[in-house]
Amino acid sequence: MTRILVVDDEEDLREILRFNLEAEGFEVETAASAEEALDLIAHHSSLITLILLDVMMDRMSGFEMAQRMREEGDNTPIIFLTARDAHDDQLQGFGVGADDYITKPFSFDTVLARVRAVLRRSNQNIQSNHNIPSTLTKREHLILDLFRQQPGKFFSREEILATVWPDDTLVGERSVDVHIARLRKKLGSEGQRIVNKTGFGYGLV
Repeated sequence: MTRILVVDDEEDLREILRFNLEAEGFEVETAASAEEALDLIAHHSSLITLILLDVMMDRMSGFEMAQRMREEGDNTPIIFLTARDAHDDQLQGFGVGADDYITKPFSFDTVLARVRAVLRRSNQNIQSNHNIPSTLTKREHLILDLFRQQPGKFFSREEILATVWPDDTLVGERSVDVHIARLRKKLGSEGQRIVNKTGFGYGLV
């Protein structure tokens, strides 16, 4: 299930987006500030698939939040929602790692179309079998298939062992780390999307 985080200090807008996105089948979390959003991302039991992020908020701005996430290696897709429509503002937004930029006021149809487009772009390369190297071993294929079936979900080493090595009790958790390191290397730049989140495990973002 795709989970979207809506970050905006306007309660009415948060709830409107939540209602409409849930009606389209998405799971939705909300936060009233960048600080609250970062705390939710750090402690939530499931990875956020995409973030709708307001720019102008008290204390930490959306730009600052996005920059902090990117500096920490979090590549979760971000769509900025903002009344700042100047060209320089848009350049700044993309410069700190935005995947799209929607100016207020906007229709929900526009938001929905942009959300689907960003999700499609973020998944299309690694979801295509044409981009999977032929050098992958059977275990590496099984690990990648596990991640591809549920992008955005984190799997513990125990869960990966039970899925990929179900009958081999002699394999330890270190084998998971080694196989994933090799898998990342073989996938090249796409391998960066396989991440390890402390306390959660490995997942595809």
